[in-house]
Amino acid sequence: MKLLAIDCAANLCAACVYDAGAGKELGREVRDLGKGHAEHLMAVIETALKAGGIGYPDLNAVAVSIGPGSFTGLRVGVSTARGLALALKIPAIGVTTLEALAAEGAKTFPGRAVLAALDAGRDEIHAALFDKALAETYGPSATTLSVAAIMANGADAVLVGTAAPQIAAAAGRAFDTGPVAATADIATYARLASARGPGEKPKPLYLRGADAKPQAGFILPRQDNSPKENHDPKKGEAVLRKSRGPKGNDA
Repeated sequence: MKLLAIDCAANLCAACVYDAGAGKELGREVRDLGKGHAEHLMAVIETALKAGGIGYPDLNAVAVSIGPGSFTGLRVGVSTARGLALALKIPAIGVTTLEALAAEGAKTFPGRAVLAALDAGRDEIHAALFDKALAETYGPSATTLSVAAIMANGADAVLVGTAAPQIAAAAGRAFDTGPVAATADIATYARLASARGPGEKPKPLYLRGADAKPQAGFILPRQDNSPKENHDPKKGEAVLRKSRGPKGNDA
């Protein structure tokens, strides 16, 4: 099976072609962009395909990183993967950044629990805990640094991800540490997806709501177009206000 993997979850815009049967990467292209994934992704994909010596018709599946990560980058990556899958009539397979980072930590420290954690800002950590068999036991979830430190201590976990140094400092001890990065190597996504096979259609994993929210102070009051009423305080009865025609007659 020939699989295309793409990743736009963080600063990298990456793609690789992976031969699942042979268990090896055929070609890749990785660009450190920061922003502008939408403008570069198709060129990155085509460069990776050319390096792998194959074309779009040779692909059997598309893998994509689904986050957590950049809101914009995730939308670009996932929509591209789903569009290619639809056009080529092949499955699209989603892999989270946390499980990909955890897989790299487990490769360096086999037989250990792994806590994958990303610094999400605003005193928030996006984390997932994996056991010795790389089965997910917590998350992915938005949590606090103190909770992440407690989990790391309790599991004596290997730490991976951008929040690893903060968690170690909060716990007050040293931990074995894997990649301290916002995303994994692109081949890791390809390898995990090829082992998993088709499932639900991938969609971005957002652990925090969008920043833009409606402001209540700018909500306009609803207009009431129903007939107005005059209340006669003496009679206590509502009298419908009548409009008058051009000659002063009641309309």
